[in-house]
Amino acid sequence: MKIEINNLCKFYGTKKVLKNVNLQIDEGMFGLLGPNGAGKTTLMRVLTALISKNSGEVKIDGINISDKKAVRNIIGYLPQDFSMYPSLSVYEAMDYIALLCEMNNKKARKVVIEELLCKVNLEKNMRTKVKALSGGMRRRLGIAQAMINNPKVLIIDEPTVGLDPEERVRFRNMLRDFSEGKIVILSTHIVEDIESTCENLAVLRSGEIAYTGKVNEIIRDANGYIWSALVEKEQLSEIKDKYEVISAVTEESRIKVKFISKLRPFEDAVSIKPNMEDAYMKIIKGV
Repeated sequence: MKIEINNLCKFYGTKKVLKNVNLQIDEGMFGLLGPNGAGKTTLMRVLTALISKNSGEVKIDGINISDKKAVRNIIGYLPQDFSMYPSLSVYEAMDYIALLCEMNNKKARKVVIEELLCKVNLEKNMRTKVKALSGGMRRRLGIAQAMINNPKVLIIDEPTVGLDPEERVRFRNMLRDFSEGKIVILSTHIVEDIESTCENLAVLRSGEIAYTGKVNEIIRDANGYIWSALVEKEQLSEIKDKYEVISAVTEESRIKVKFISKLRPFEDAVSIKPNMEDAYMKIIKGV
């Protein structure tokens, strides 16, 4: 089971949104990181056969992306802007999606729906109208509907938007279990979600693959690039002019600044061990 993407290009008018994207995604959890506007959503909409590519080749489990019906039969998708019929109850909404997936046995549907609603902690809200759900609850309903046909590939855009910390942990654990023998793609700008769940990832920057590899390797590659220094407030603007600043925290009358530099920037700067967010910022800033 794998996804193969070769020289994928996508235009909106004259704007090239995806630029010769080459990527292979194998079974398990895969992270897709990138800032807003990097092309993540466009890539996912191509993979789900919702929009057509301009050029290149994409195969999912050996199926060419041009065979839209076959592709959609093996994919579950939760877009960032998920909506359901507001007047339906949670159970009715799930039942409707199940029917669209050609799950015609009523008893079998009931078993699957109740099991999924338990997994996303909505079992007590089966009769609640969709319009009465909170933003986080709607997100959980969206996750459940994306999983209803037990897809071989599950693609989720900004998966933890609207979820509280406890729900995020529960959700990540659920996806990790679901990914056994399948592909689960998490597209997000929240670095923690990728670091906590994925072994492999890709970073999109301006429509191009800026990095692909393992999570531990992206962190290792940032060694020697991340620096920290305690500076006077008036020095901060000078540092921002010269370096890519990751954070700046006031400590009494001074500021502790963390920034990116290829070489030792100045005598008082101390090289520090990078984390996932530092490594991501290094790639996005092109250092």
